[in-house]
Amino acid sequence: MSGLDDPGRGGELSRLLRDKKALRNFYCQVYSYFASSLESCPRGGTVLELGSGSGFLRDFIPEVVTSDVLAYSGIDRVVDATAMPFPENSLRAVFMLNVFHHIPDVAAFLREAGRCLVPGGRVVMVDEYPGWISTPVFRYVHHEPFDPDAREWSFGSSGPVSGANGALAWIVFERDREKLAGLVPDLRLDRYRPFAPLSYWLAGGLKRWTLLPGKTHRIAGWLDEILLRISPRFGSFLQVELVKSGSGI
Repeated sequence: MSGLDDPGRGGELSRLLRDKKALRNFYCQVYSYFASSLESCPRGGTVLELGSGSGFLRDFIPEVVTSDVLAYSGIDRVVDATAMPFPENSLRAVFMLNVFHHIPDVAAFLREAGRCLVPGGRVVMVDEYPGWISTPVFRYVHHEPFDPDAREWSFGSSGPVSGANGALAWIVFERDREKLAGLVPDLRLDRYRPFAPLSYWLAGGLKRWTLLPGKTHRIAGWLDEILLRISPRFGSFLQVELVKSGSGI
């Protein structure tokens, strides 16, 4: 596969999403959650996806404006999450799939989100979670940096995709929740839910291999449900929603 920070890898990612049913099923699960969350947002304003890459959220939310920090083929706009080119009170929703932990200054992003969202608008994201299963994967197998002991939210980035801290969502929304409330008091944490303990890893993620050929991804979904009933700490990813204070339109 091409270098992580090469927008030319978009075609390879599109083929993976087309050919790997288990991976596509994970994306569909996330996108269905996004579409459901949109129903809780005000009616007025733009729907934005950050870090769209080669995804297919438009199949679920036709009006979404797709964007990425890299100029992937087919996206609507190139957007830096820390300096978004949108007026105040203009976005009804911001969606992100495995993007938050790549933003080298998430405090700047959160301030921008607070500025751009309409009252009642939401940031809805799915990101990595250091659970009982995923922590050893992130530490010893996964290719991205992972530092749950980082004292700062920011990190020196080697590139828009290669730079990361896989523990960042947990740090900001769980460990440092009081700091979050002080930094962006107009954004309220409305949802924090670990999910998907095994399905993404068994699908092989964005690698070419998979342990779930054909329709066997249904087995992984069944196992995910059982593990989460035992404890949310089995989760490998997070659903997070932030709501801007004030009444929606």
